[in-house]
Amino acid sequence: MKRLNVKIQTHGCKLNIADSQSIAKSFYAAGHTISPDNENNTDVFILNSCTVTHVADSKARQAIRRAKRTNPKALVVMTGCYAERDKENIERINEVDLVLGNKEKKSIVNEVQKKLDIQNQEKINPIGGYPLLGRSRASIKIQEGCDQVCSYCIIPSVRGRERSVPPESLISQINELSANGVKEVVLTGTQLGNYGFDLSDSSLNKLLIKILNETDVPRIRVSSLQPKEVNNEIINTWNNDGSGRICPHFHIPLQSGSDRILKDMRRRYSSSEYLDIVFNIKDLMPEASITSDVIVGFPGESDSEFLQTIDVVGKAKLSDVHIFPYSKRPGTTAFYSKSHIQDHVIKERSKDLLSLVDKLSGVAKKSLIGKERSILWEGKSKTAGLTEDYFKVIRKNSKTPIDEISKEKIKGLEDNKIFV
Repeated sequence: MKRLNVKIQTHGCKLNIADSQSIAKSFYAAGHTISPDNENNTDVFILNSCTVTHVADSKARQAIRRAKRTNPKALVVMTGCYAERDKENIERINEVDLVLGNKEKKSIVNEVQKKLDIQNQEKINPIGGYPLLGRSRASIKIQEGCDQVCSYCIIPSVRGRERSVPPESLISQINELSANGVKEVVLTGTQLGNYGFDLSDSSLNKLLIKILNETDVPRIRVSSLQPKEVNNEIINTWNNDGSGRICPHFHIPLQSGSDRILKDMRRRYSSSEYLDIVFNIKDLMPEASITSDVIVGFPGESDSEFLQTIDVVGKAKLSDVHIFPYSKRPGTTAFYSKSHIQDHVIKERSKDLLSLVDKLSGVAKKSLIGKERSILWEGKSKTAGLTEDYFKVIRKNSKTPIDEISKEKIKGLEDNKIFV
């Protein structure tokens, strides 16, 4: 059997990163090689795509065309959410040879081998562990799908209904990753707080305790939680059983500071409830960092409603915010609104919010100076790292850390970058 050199590129969320890791493992187990970069001898290029915005769609098309230019003879495959949503139109792109939606990811090795007329007769047994796409961090998919149906979001259409991965399977995956050198696992999904609703006697909190008790991975990170999913039980697990291993970082989407807009979005909380949750975390875990997502320019958003978002973000004193200019997604309720905001208004509002976020981020970074942090160093040179509370750090001294995680004192800021 021919051994293929496979390059996998991932766009979008940590859930896609977890899927790409599974795809890489499947190809590796079938005897193929995973290319670390876009080499000229790539046989198969796989793009695991995102479709959360029209910009994500555009980036996917650009990546596909770039891959074909770099490797004209390579089989170019698009999978992921964009492939799931718009398969028919993607198949018309000249540079694309094969389109597989999310539901077809599990059969991607067979589909690629079939397309290339490769007979899977003899399996090449790889020596050692399997390749890691995330260096010393790895994303683990604990659940998939979303039943929330927010009015702006395409994810329920491309990821399906909520379903949880059994805890025994997750423990096995984490132990395997740990044995292969992974120092941090990122628990990911579309609705993490609902984990276990479809399983017997299971929940996110019980899963966290099980991971703490049955694995030895040094760091565990929860990628994102909805506001009302962050309760005292979860916070107590962070603070007590998980202290030193569960990263003190909460990513809690806000989306808007206007209660009317939140209602139109079909979000299940008010701005005051959001602030109460943030303040509760800060009271119980003063050293925790809190980051968020905000959509700017949702249909019908007035100037005063945007200022309400500015007000809530400022009061929450968030460490960082991902700003998403509203993007029309065909098939969502908001797409059919007659009150879309003009692009230049969205652009100006995004700029105003970014100015505030930069200030808040600067304050959060300055508060670290002189404090000790546990830093996971990544890459061959190990000059860049990530603290447990999700701050990027650069190393200016010439001393290379012996371990991939080291305790370091934060020395200062340079060009708004934290250094040790």
